[in-house]
Amino acid sequence: MIQRIQSIYLFLAALVAAGLHFAIPVYSTAEGAPVYAVDHLELVALFFGSALLSLIALFLFKNRKLQFVLGRLNIILNFILLGVLVYQSQILSGGAAAPEKGIGMLIPIISIVFIALANKAIKRDEDLVKSVDRLR
Repeated sequence: MIQRIQSIYLFLAALVAAGLHFAIPVYSTAEGAPVYAVDHLELVALFFGSALLSLIALFLFKNRKLQFVLGRLNIILNFILLGVLVYQSQILSGGAAAPEKGIGMLIPIISIVFIALANKAIKRDEDLVKSVDRLR
């Protein structure tokens, strides 16, 4: 059932992870030149891994338990991605006081929110199916 609300959330999480890192800079250099995530291979791999997990979970709508587990794995992957982004921003010249941080560091947080909303809807569906099975 692809028309469920969790499918929309998973699709939005995949769009955010796969598309926004091309358009939004992660940080700026000391000279003011924007640096995008596509300049770093490890960031691209993590972003596309997150998008791929979201798309796989999207099409596993018949197996809600596996869909829920993949959502949790995707949240962990996005926390790792967020940690890598924070680490890279801290090794910039100027460290935490440097005002050159970009809005692109919020992409994993947006993705985590969408995946958490999807997992909440998946859990609600699973609870509904369990309650109907008890009535039989």
